[in-house]
Order: sequence, then C-alpha cells, then structure tokens
Amino acid sequence: MSTLAELPDIDFVQADVKAMQDSLITLYETIAKRQLAPADPLRIFINAIAYKMVMQEVKLNQVAKGQLLRYARGAVLDHLGAFVETPRLGADYAVTLIQFTLSTPLTNVQVIPAGTRIGPAEGDGTIYFSTKEAVTVPIGDVVITAAAECNVSGTEGNGYIAGQLTTLIDPLPYVASVTNLTETSGGAAVEDNDPYRERIHIAPESFSVAGPDGAYAYWAKTASASIADVHVDSPSPMQVVVTVLLAGGVIPTQTVLDEVFAVLDDRKRRPLTDKVTVQSPTEVSYDVDLTYYIRKSRATDVVSIQKAVEAALSEYKLWQKSRLGRDINPSQLTHMLVEAGASRLEIRSPVFLELNSSQVAKEGTTTVVFGGLVDD
Repeated sequence: MSTLAELPDIDFVQADVKAMQDSLITLYETIAKRQLAPADPLRIFINAIAYKMVMQEVKLNQVAKGQLLRYARGAVLDHLGAFVETPRLGADYAVTLIQFTLSTPLTNVQVIPAGTRIGPAEGDGTIYFSTKEAVTVPIGDVVITAAAECNVSGTEGNGYIAGQLTTLIDPLPYVASVTNLTETSGGAAVEDNDPYRERIHIAPESFSVAGPDGAYAYWAKTASASIADVHVDSPSPMQVVVTVLLAGGVIPTQTVLDEVFAVLDDRKRRPLTDKVTVQSPTEVSYDVDLTYYIRKSRATDVVSIQKAVEAALSEYKLWQKSRLGRDINPSQLTHMLVEAGASRLEIRSPVFLELNSSQVAKEGTTTVVFGGLVDD
C-alpha cells in the first residue's frame, strides 16, 4: 500500500491575486467602455475586491483539501475514520505490577481489594495507582502481585521506575510494604492526528483476519494510543513475530506487550494456525561525540546558536529512536546542527549503522564541544 506522503499535492482552486485583479479590471473596462488609469480610485477599489475574493478562494481551497485524508485534522478526520469503522483511540492509563509483602505468614487468606491505592513516596497524592482487581495472598505465603492502573490518563503516569511506588495510601492489615516491580508505562493522550491518519489509511487491511502483515500491524496499533510503530515478521511458516515501539522511542513493558497480544490473539482475528509472539525491539546503542564551530560573522549570536544546537541534538535523538529499523545516521545529525547555526562539524560518533526492523536506536553518552569561531 502506498503512503500518503507519496500522493501529489493538490489545489482545488488556483488562488492568484494578480490574475483576479486583471480579470475584474478587464471585465469592468469591457462593460464601462473606458480604461482605468493606474491611480484611478475605481482601479484601487477593484484591486481590493480582487484581494478579498482571492482570500475566499484560499479558504475554499483549505476547506476542500481538509476533506482529504492526507490533510484532514480534528473532527473531519474523525468523520473520515467513521467511514472505515476506525474511531480515534482515547487516552490510556499507565500501568504497572505491584508487589504486596505481608509482615508474617497468616493462617487465613489475606485479600488485597480492587482499588487499593499506591503512590510514590515523594508524591503529593495527585497521582497514584490502583489495583485493577482483587487478589488474595495464599495461606502461608507473604508475597502477592497485582496489576495496577494510574488514576490519571495520559503520559503523566509514565516513568516511575521499579521501586519508586512505595506508599500504601489505603492501609491494609499485615501488609508491611509495597513496591512496583516494573516501570510504569502505557499512558497516552488521545491519539494525535498523524498516527490516527496512518491507521485510517491502513484500515482496509483490517477487513481481513490478521493474516497479512498489514492486518497484524493495524490491529496491534489499536491496542493503545501510545504505540508509535509496529513491525510484523514471519521467520518461519505459521510463526508471526510482532515488534512494538511506543511513542518517543519508549520500550514497551511486558504489560503493554500483553495488551497487544490479547488484541492479536482474538480468535475472530488470528488465523487458526498462526502462533503469534509480541516482543520489544532490541536497542542498539550509539554515542554522540562531536565538535562544532560558529562563523565569526555571527559572534553576537553565539549564545542563541549554542541553545539551538542543544535543542537540535535533542531533536535528533528523538528522531533517531522514533521508528523501528531507522538507521543510525550521522548525516541527519549534520543537517539538523547546520540548520541550528553551526557552520562546521567534526562528528567522531555516531557512524552510519544499518538497523533491521526489530531494532531501534538508543542514545548512549553525549560529548559536545564548542570549538570556537571560524572564518566565513
């Protein structure tokens, strides 16, 4: 299936102020049977009318283009999604796995109720995680785990590393300690226009069961709005390996992978003979080591250029890890830093490295040196 970016740009109306002015003036002169001098007030008035008419044509062109998938946004995009039964994904809540530890083995079953709240030790109580269902500690055991979900949707609940959630907000008898075993992840805002547009474009793949790779990719992306990229491979007959990457280059936790697997393993979607595996990508590390220079003619802009270089470097790191199989490409780094204002670069690392579709780039150490001013 071709990508939307491959489609030619289109204009429904050719908005040309000069052509509109000439057309109206010619029409007036034909009807009135007199020529309009360049400084004639009537010519100036007609020119103003022509400008107003062209602005309406520009608006008409924008509205018409906005009905096409490549350009549609917001509510219009939602309506286009409705044609192929592909609604925009709502916000997701971050999830994690919580471990409860009792102070001593008990002679009766200890229940951890659904909705039990756990928060970070340094938190103010605005963000916490609640167990999704009740679990019981068997007689004689002291440890049990339970899945928990953030109280706030979106990315705010992401990024609490293992061991950071240690406050039991709802005290329970005999529970001595709590902690999260996995980093919290999976939280996402309402699906943005660009990934939603991509899902609408590949929606016809969903008309099949998840046999074709496009169908597997489509259904995998419906599991969460936080999923940025999916690659489907079949290393051997009836074996399907689905690699998932989250927005911002985040590696999915096992909880997110399980959610994707649950969607793909639905008997109404998965071909009977397919054995599906959902996995995280393999991270390939690279270091950044470079020296940059600024032209002497821009000596007064050194501070602002240095800030722009720092921002461009951050943008490059995000770009590099935002897609599966994106080659580690120092040429892209050069392009971004030159646009930021650097005049010359000595890039010692990274070097070009080709990645496969189950790999993703991961930045390592960063060493950036300002080499000073150089002649233009």
